[in-house]
Formats: sequence, C-alpha cells, structure tokens
Amino acid sequence: MVSASAPIDRQVLDFFKVCFCCPVVEGYGLTETSGGSSLSWPEDPISGHVGGPLPCVKWRLKDVPEMQYMTSDKPYPRGELQMKGSTIFKGYFKRQDKTDEAFDAEGWFCTGDVVAAYPNGTVRIIDRSKNIFKLSQGEYIAPEKVENIFALSKFVEQSLVYGDSLKNCCVGIIVPNPATVKAWAAENGKNVDDWAALMKSPELKKAIMDELDQIGKANKLSSLERPRDIYVTAEAFSVENDILTPTFKLKRNKGRDAYKQQIDAMYADLAKRGF
Repeated sequence: MVSASAPIDRQVLDFFKVCFCCPVVEGYGLTETSGGSSLSWPEDPISGHVGGPLPCVKWRLKDVPEMQYMTSDKPYPRGELQMKGSTIFKGYFKRQDKTDEAFDAEGWFCTGDVVAAYPNGTVRIIDRSKNIFKLSQGEYIAPEKVENIFALSKFVEQSLVYGDSLKNCCVGIIVPNPATVKAWAAENGKNVDDWAALMKSPELKKAIMDELDQIGKANKLSSLERPRDIYVTAEAFSVENDILTPTFKLKRNKGRDAYKQQIDAMYADLAKRGF
C-alpha cells in the first residue's frame, strides 16, 4: 500500500501496517517531477519519512539561511530539496518567467520543500521555503493571500495564518487594532482599561472571527483558507521579538515557534469539537 499526495501521521501509518499485515510505504513527488521521486523502503521499520530518491532523479540540499535551515546543521543536514533527472519537467507552458523561477543557474529544480536528511539517505519534509503549505486533504494554502485579505478588517492590526500538514484546517494568530478593540469594549460594556481581560474575552474573539469570516467570504476565500480558530494577543509582531525582519517582513517560522503552545492548544480544542 502506498500513501502519497499529503503527509500521513507516522502513528496512522504504523497502525495500517498492523491492520493490513502488508508493507505500507510513503512516497513523495510533485507534478513538476512527473509524480513520485521518492519512496520509503518496504522493509524499513521506521516511519515518518518519505524514503530516498528513486533511480530517475538526483537530489541535493540548498541552504535556506533566512529560515535558519543549513546543510551544516547537526545532527541532520537541513535545506531546500533540489532535483535533477529525466522525469523533471522542462518548463511551464508559455510561462518562461515561472520556469526561470523554478530552476537555479545550474539547472536544478527547486521544490520549495525543506527537508532533514538522515544518514541512511531518507528525508523528512519539515517546512516550505515558499510562503505556502499543504493541509492533510492535499490542499495548498497561501497564507500571505489570506493575511492580506484579513488586513481589510477593522479589528486586525497584524495576523499570522498557520496550517499543520497533518491537520485539515488552518488556525490564526491575531494582533488586534487597539482603537477598534477599545471602541468595541465601550459599546459592549467591557472594561476598556483591562487589556489582558479583553484579549481573553470570548465575545471579542467571536466578534473578530465573525468579521474575518464575512470578509473571507466576500473575497472568495474557501472554507479551508479561513481559520477555524484564532488566538488573540496584544503583543505585536516586531523586529525585537524576532517575528519580523528588519524590513518588517513576517518570519513565518519564527512566528510559528513563538506561538507553538497556543497553536497546539487550538488544534487540540478543534479535535475535541470534531474538526
């Protein structure tokens, strides 16, 4: 049995091995690589990776210093996975600009997937070098697009949309606009001066989510692109807390790490509610 297209939790894969008493392997590839370019070995007892390269392709890792993924990392080298081989596509139809973006100067195809390489030649996909991620259904989400639409909300000062590749929905971190929150608090009989309590207010969270849902629908965001839950925080993303670059661009991996506890809690709560 082969699992591909989207990541599978290692515990689920091991459960399938026990249930069906047959080899269950995980593969990896892209449309641009003509499908599969790796497959885990049927006799490998360790799950949680996508195996090594098939004979039709060569692999190498490229440093991604802006995300702190380096081929010199210990104990396992990390970096963007690049490929060459007979199954790699020649280019996008009538889109030379996109084709040029997809290959480096040496002709290596840039997958955009960041991996950790193990001594036995297998790799585990750990991140995306491009601002895009895939949910468990196999659907790609462009968080920057969603965040730009959320910026239209009077409630939102800053936002970070995150999706775990083993989950079927997105969650969000929202830094609210102080003036809007104060006006909302005054209208709804809340203590305007108790900022900490406002950030934890279920009513404020619902008001923000309702508006984001309305704006998302108006701008044709799919149900998968709209976060199922949000965490509201008063601490702005900044250069000082290392979530923004000096040019004020979002460090997505740093934001994810900074709010890992809250993200995990949101996903746990969503699981209890059947999402």
